[in-house]
Amino acid sequence: MTEQELDKVFDAAFERASKTKIKLPPDLMLHFYAYYKRATLGRPYHNPSGENELRNAFKINALFQVQNLTQTEAKLKYIELVNKYITD
Repeated sequence: MTEQELDKVFDAAFERASKTKIKLPPDLMLHFYAYYKRATLGRPYHNPSGENELRNAFKINALFQVQNLTQTEAKLKYIELVNKYITD
């Protein structure tokens, strides 16, 4: 798959995940978050925004766990999660 093809599949997966009504557990949502941020930012981590310090700590931890993935690997992992858990 070319990088352009991967980007199209990734964008479609993001769109599908964004529109779902399925309530996923928080730990799984952190995986979605970390893979998406890694795939789109290309930085090992960033400072999550928001008022909830505990939630931000979980987000930062999730980002640290994926910091060694390439953008391509993160896109593939994100697509895999969407295909596995987003069934609508």
